[in-house]
Amino acid sequence: MAHVNLLPWRAERRKLREREFYGQLGTAFVAGLGFVLLWAIWMGARIDNQNDRNAILQSEIKQLDVKIDKIKELDKVREHLLARKQIIEQLQSDRSKMVHLFDELVKTIPASVRLTALKQAGDTMSLDGVAQSNASVAEYMRNIEASPWMGHVDLRKTENSHDASRMPYSFGLGVALNKPKPDEAAGAPAAAGTAAAPAHAASVPAPLPPAHAVAPAATAPAAKPAPEPAPAGKPAAATAKGGAKA
Repeated sequence: MAHVNLLPWRAERRKLREREFYGQLGTAFVAGLGFVLLWAIWMGARIDNQNDRNAILQSEIKQLDVKIDKIKELDKVREHLLARKQIIEQLQSDRSKMVHLFDELVKTIPASVRLTALKQAGDTMSLDGVAQSNASVAEYMRNIEASPWMGHVDLRKTENSHDASRMPYSFGLGVALNKPKPDEAAGAPAAAGTAAAPAHAASVPAPLPPAHAVAPAATAPAAKPAPEPAPAGKPAAATAKGGAKA
């Protein structure tokens, strides 16, 4: 005989499935909430670790900033020292420059030219003076350009005052200063010394010979002893002959 279930089993089954669904939903919610909490804790730990690393980096950066400031100060001191070194080297190299310039001015100026003003500004020199004629000024310019310590010359002015003085022409020159090479600077004094050597040698008298060399020539020969008087009875000639033999 067949059994027929007349109870509302579908409603009970529906309720069972609803309970299972809500249970699974609660389980998934709890699992998701736990996962979110774990993820938040893990991310918080990473953030704290990164913050600690950032703090360490910030402290290192501060130390590096202090070192960089010290390096900048040292760079400034180095630049200051290098500038002083360059100034000292320039002064050392130009220490004898004015001596050479004045020496060259004396050597190059003709007898018909006289300087009235001299001014130096850097590598240029301004010369003002008077001359007998324009030819004297041209000669002076050629002498300056031939000097190893001075170079190109610019004629700024030349005027004739038409007065009764011996040097009626006034002129102004702009001279570019040069620094000769060591061989040129050493060659000029050597040539001057070579040219002046014969005159110096001619002006110095010949040295006297040493005393031991002139003693035999200066010493007179020793005088021979006087002959003895001839004995009585012998002629004087025989006596002289005998003395000569002796």
